[in-house]
Amino acid sequence: MPVALAAALAAVAATTVTAGAAPAPTGPQADLREVMFVGNNWDGTADVIESSGSFAKLGRINVVPDKQERLDEIYADPIRLLFFLGIRNGPGEGHDQFVDDMYSTPDGKSMVVSRPSFADVVSIDVATGKLNWRFPVSGFRSDHMAVSPDGKRVAVSASTSNTVHVLDIGSGKEAGSFKTGDKPHENVFTGGGKYIWNMSIGDVQTATDAPWLDWTKGDRKITVVDAETFEEVKVIDMRERLDAFGRKDLSDAVRPVAFTPDESKLYFQVSFHNGFLEYDVADDKITRDKTLPKNPDTSEDRTTWVNDSRHHGMSMSPEGDRLCVAGTMDDYATVVDRETLEEGPLVPASKPYWATVSGDGKSCVISESGSDQVTAIDFATGEKTVSVPVGDHPQRVRLAHVPTGWTSPPAGG
Repeated sequence: MPVALAAALAAVAATTVTAGAAPAPTGPQADLREVMFVGNNWDGTADVIESSGSFAKLGRINVVPDKQERLDEIYADPIRLLFFLGIRNGPGEGHDQFVDDMYSTPDGKSMVVSRPSFADVVSIDVATGKLNWRFPVSGFRSDHMAVSPDGKRVAVSASTSNTVHVLDIGSGKEAGSFKTGDKPHENVFTGGGKYIWNMSIGDVQTATDAPWLDWTKGDRKITVVDAETFEEVKVIDMRERLDAFGRKDLSDAVRPVAFTPDESKLYFQVSFHNGFLEYDVADDKITRDKTLPKNPDTSEDRTTWVNDSRHHGMSMSPEGDRLCVAGTMDDYATVVDRETLEEGPLVPASKPYWATVSGDGKSCVISESGSDQVTAIDFATGEKTVSVPVGDHPQRVRLAHVPTGWTSPPAGG
């Protein structure tokens, strides 16, 4: 990697915010309450909970107020219907996927949501439940998003067209787009919003899950682009880095990731692996790996693991000294010391699907998609502190803001 490029990618940005967090409001927008959005994928709802402490439920938003209109369109189009049913019977595990990712707008008045089964991104007024705007993505499925540090733009993966769209969060107008590897998944803004990193995971729906067939999964890579011009800055092929590190046995499909606060190190999960790896951004190489315990009750038949996951969900403490890992198919979560890579207690959890950081930075918050709750784990002790019931199949959990005194909008939007 050229020295200048390495320095740019590894630079510490003064405006860097915690991945997945909504930027803190200032000025006239400061009269807002920090909360967490919990996306209930199969319900088509988002629960709004306190961002720390008791994590008590504050209300719920219907994110598919236009459900019948969308279904009418889909059933009138044989091609769209084919993909709609494919999502239901593939990544949806027999259910429609109505909410993947969510962020609040800087003024806290709206929630922006990606809806996989409807292949779109919508903005919903949190007071009325009405749609502000709708952006249909290219192809037939929308996926993970990321919001820029200033809160003005949102990047969304269009997983069947190998494209990331970058939208103005207020208007829904497209600012630009870029091409990725096969099946773009996670997105992260870095460098204070200067770059966008996209991780493509390839085809996770095939039954060719044996390690020697990993090459059939498609073109998996990390694509780094300039967030203003959308020009490609670098492509990182983890297959080459994994092989050089001596882990030819691992998949190169990069799943959830976590950067250190100074963005010098990237921690990432890959398909089928019960653990994670450390990547040095400036040196452009993998430096350490960590294998976490297996649950003896977890089947070793890789075709039974949901969407090629074994572990899916990572977050890092604000100080950068602790990692929180969701052991999805092993039914636990654990806090790992970043210096020693020693794990703490294995906290039992039912198919934990995501990990984020509480508003006060003291807890890791995981979604338990198998038991319809979110659970907080203390970063300092590694112990569970509280679980809160939410809707059907919670996945993404994001810090957000709503107006002070907010209550749920009328049912139905």
